[in-house]
Amino acid sequence: MTDPWSRRAFLSTAGGGALWLGVPRARAGDGPATDTDVYETMRAVWRGLYLGAGFPATSEPFRSRLAELGEQAEGWRAAMAPAPGALWPDLGFATDPEKMMQSYYRLRTMAEAYVRPGTGHTGETALRTALLTGLDHLHTEVYHAGRAPYGNWYCWQIGAPQALLDLCVLLQADLTPARIADHCAAVDHFVPDSVVASYGGTSTGANRVDLCRVLALRGVVGADAGKIALARDALAPVFPYVSSGDGLYRDGSFVQHTWVPYTGTYGAVLLGGLGMLFALLRQTPWEVTDPGAQIVFDAVERAWAPFLFNGLVMDAVSGRAVSRGVSALDARQIQQDDHARGHAVLAGILLLAQSASSTERARWRGLVKGWTDRAYYSPPMADQTLGLAALARLAEVAADPGVAGLPEPVGHRLFASMDRATHRRPGWAASLSMASQRIAHYETGNGENLRGWHTGSGMLAWWGSTYGNGQYSDAFWPTVDPYRLPGTTVSRLALADGAGGDWGASRPDAVWVGGTTDGEFASVGQHLRGLGSTLTARKSWFFLSDTIVCLGAGIRSTDGAAVESVIDNRNLGAAGTHALTVGGTVQPAALGWSASFPSPGWAHLAGFGGYVMSGTGTFKALREARTGRWSDINRGSATTPLTRRYLTLWYDHGTDPVAAGYVHQVLPGATAAQTAARAGSTGWLRVLANTGAAQGVSVGSLGFTGVNFWQAGTVGPLEASAACSVTVRERPDGTAVVSVADPARALAALTVVWDRPVAAVVSRPPSVVTAEPGSRLRLGFGDLTGAAGAGQQVVVRLG
Repeated sequence: MTDPWSRRAFLSTAGGGALWLGVPRARAGDGPATDTDVYETMRAVWRGLYLGAGFPATSEPFRSRLAELGEQAEGWRAAMAPAPGALWPDLGFATDPEKMMQSYYRLRTMAEAYVRPGTGHTGETALRTALLTGLDHLHTEVYHAGRAPYGNWYCWQIGAPQALLDLCVLLQADLTPARIADHCAAVDHFVPDSVVASYGGTSTGANRVDLCRVLALRGVVGADAGKIALARDALAPVFPYVSSGDGLYRDGSFVQHTWVPYTGTYGAVLLGGLGMLFALLRQTPWEVTDPGAQIVFDAVERAWAPFLFNGLVMDAVSGRAVSRGVSALDARQIQQDDHARGHAVLAGILLLAQSASSTERARWRGLVKGWTDRAYYSPPMADQTLGLAALARLAEVAADPGVAGLPEPVGHRLFASMDRATHRRPGWAASLSMASQRIAHYETGNGENLRGWHTGSGMLAWWGSTYGNGQYSDAFWPTVDPYRLPGTTVSRLALADGAGGDWGASRPDAVWVGGTTDGEFASVGQHLRGLGSTLTARKSWFFLSDTIVCLGAGIRSTDGAAVESVIDNRNLGAAGTHALTVGGTVQPAALGWSASFPSPGWAHLAGFGGYVMSGTGTFKALREARTGRWSDINRGSATTPLTRRYLTLWYDHGTDPVAAGYVHQVLPGATAAQTAARAGSTGWLRVLANTGAAQGVSVGSLGFTGVNFWQAGTVGPLEASAACSVTVRERPDGTAVVSVADPARALAALTVVWDRPVAAVVSRPPSVVTAEPGSRLRLGFGDLTGAAGAGQQVVVRLG
């Protein structure tokens, strides 16, 4: 039994800014500070931010983590063997700067063990000697002024200098002024002021924040007020909303590398980096006072919260990081996954909260506590990837009886600027990944995410509140069939690793991607063009109360390869035997079993939910065990073979289909009886259209009608003069919301007609230039090209 610990022990983890109390400040302004205590205190603030403070080192999980830290540091100290081109035999950096960067990371970990109490090596002479030897060796061999960089720029300008400057702060008392000056000169050489002279290239978004962190800490370590002022000022371009490229968008999207949704990884770096910098500069002459910074605070709930569920962050916004899994350099074989990435975001929110308003801070702490409390599959306090400071922040909130955990938000969010959507209902949540001229199918680069080809082909991921939270965490990415990602329509044409090109080059020639939502339900569509194939299709999803209605039409290909649409592909774990029931009959559980079933029909997978297939033709099912390695999809990852079992449901459209299609529902958490009842309730859902011209459905009991018009036409009660998306929700109070969007961003004018008596228009946006109620509603929209695919909502009173 571990020792109990109290919230009182954590009070000093509330933030480094508290260290400023009673400390003399430098004069206001950006010139040289006259009071060296300012820099000393800023170094102390950074130590507090980086290390955390006040947590009970003798209680779990901190006691064990500190002991592990000590063991790791001692192992690296013992293995250190300085030689030309290497500090450790396994990290030869003569041609690989990433190994140089990893060498600094190891030294930083060793420095933590040296300065932290409870590691068994605190203040140890042998460890101190090794640290100084290692720093001198790296400086002499590779990271010094005058050396020409080679390889990945990130290692020279962000990874290595961040670790080096952290080391300078942690080891300040052990480094001579000459050593400090040499290290500062090295940073100045590789990270000159010019890296933030313009906002572009690799100096945008999260990368810009990382560069500012380097410049600010370089100023603190070297007592250079100009560097700190430069870092503060260089943050300014990060704050405003963008309409293209890297950064935060008004709809909550976050993009990095120009074409890639990255809220979960680069977004997390931006979140945590700004939290650190805001806290470091707080109450100093260089405090961030730019009012644009509020956009970042607003983004906590606009950009990050929609993608967090039970402590995980959805893979739809984590780019190539989904392939990292277990690093080949990690002897402990600790896995990075959606939960680990989510925990880092939670800790980042708490870090940013230190500089937020009291109202924001209180709400965010409640949100974080709720996500932490519900993280049953991967509890944050057991996360081996979290640093001790992050762990301490999460533990402090968890132990605070004054913080009530807030529930998961319910609603639909459509992120038109990054071709993503999230749907959240009581008991489950889903995410949808698409691609267009604006957003890549997937990102590969640096040998990572080599087989993520079809992620943007309509991947539909979902989780239950009490089930399926390990669906994509449990070795999913190295073992899943990459041609059968759930929800996607793909050609089985073989693709090479990294097909489509690095850094988001795999963008399809498609513009109609997006949809409409009233904030609860939604109509979303994708003009799909396959990666490396001739495949084209129209796909639509209608997100409703207990189901996602999935339509496919106009599926065509001339590749000479089979084309499939995946209803779902469930990861059953290493030994799962979840029962599959089809039409009331339990199917065999043996591995290798497969069968075809007529449609209309239904299926239920125990422990997950149900599926109702309403179209014609057949659907297939397969149980299989698949073996893969993280190194198969990421060249820097572990080679250990992993095996997981899968249950796959899909439509086989055959080779070179001409006009194939499908209709089905996904019902997360439904029982077999509920699934059968939905299949038998033929009047519950009406499919109004499912062609290459339009796709639409209506559900009378929900007052819902949604149509994705791929071209001008009439579908059910809706008529559109051009391609657009329309969602109508009739409310019990006699009003209705009509949402209209131009996902292609091409319309200078649009007319939408709803064949329903309307007494009056209650409200309308400026984009509506004419509104004619009466026996039917006629809406005239002006130029929608500047709306960035966002929905235009009109509220009416029904006649």
